[in-house]
Amino acid sequence: MKRRDFIEKTAASTALLGLGLAPLCSASPRVSLSSFESAEVKHVTILHTNDVHSHIDPFPMDDPRNPNMGGVSRRAALIETIRQENPNVLLLDAGDIFQGTPYFNYYGGELEFKLMSMMRYDASTIGNHDFDNGIEGLYAQMPHATFEFVSSNYDLKNTVMDGFVKPYKIFNKNGIKIGVFGLGIELEGLVDKKMYQETVYNNPVETAQEMVRILKKEQKCDLVICLSHLGYKYKEDPNKISDLKLAELTKDIDLIIGGHTHTFLDKPTIAKNLDGKEVLVNQVGCYGINLGRIDFYFDNNKARSHEAKSIVV
Repeated sequence: MKRRDFIEKTAASTALLGLGLAPLCSASPRVSLSSFESAEVKHVTILHTNDVHSHIDPFPMDDPRNPNMGGVSRRAALIETIRQENPNVLLLDAGDIFQGTPYFNYYGGELEFKLMSMMRYDASTIGNHDFDNGIEGLYAQMPHATFEFVSSNYDLKNTVMDGFVKPYKIFNKNGIKIGVFGLGIELEGLVDKKMYQETVYNNPVETAQEMVRILKKEQKCDLVICLSHLGYKYKEDPNKISDLKLAELTKDIDLIIGGHTHTFLDKPTIAKNLDGKEVLVNQVGCYGINLGRIDFYFDNNKARSHEAKSIVV
């Protein structure tokens, strides 16, 4: 069988499995609600991925690092199982959807966007590798994405992507108002200028504070989430902006879902913001090996508690 025919057949089979949600994995542990007796309590589940890098299939059984791990069909089945437990799910991605397997080389991101749409992702931010086919290559795949793209510190008004990316998006889950905004890493020195063209990078800390002002003060969101592709932290340069630095230098962000550094966390790091309040910072590695899950419990629309874990796919 020719290589392209093989890839096409495999891609089609994977897509069907993802859509059909075949029972390829066991259910995740059910979150107990026994400690919440009040009828006022509302439960919202945040699911998230990052740096999947075009990994559609599971790793092979003989892979030295990740044997038989990951795969879109398994992730789809796991997501559906969780949605059956709690219909109030928000599914997010922190960027670098593209680049890493022959699927991207052949299809340029079409398959990735179609499968994410079939899994009913709600929103994603843009990673540096999502420019790997140039900004025109990213633009060409936008018709295949039914989910939102959010990036507040990339100014795209002088590019073909103008109008396709929003600074933020507000979701309503069971009466809980959730504001989601995106932040991208500085592209200069990381991505060839011809790939991102006239995209302008704005200061992520200043931008984040403006987004929070809009979402928390003006729009009265109950939960504010930042989808970040800044990186978890940088030991070699502690002053470089990262998710942990962002948490420390801002106010009113409740959760930062990160990417870029491929950091595997079993559960979110709890950082303190400018007001000394807690901010959850999470990232689940790369290649679709893990699915992040954070369950928030709201009493009178105030987040009172949470449970979080990283689920191996």
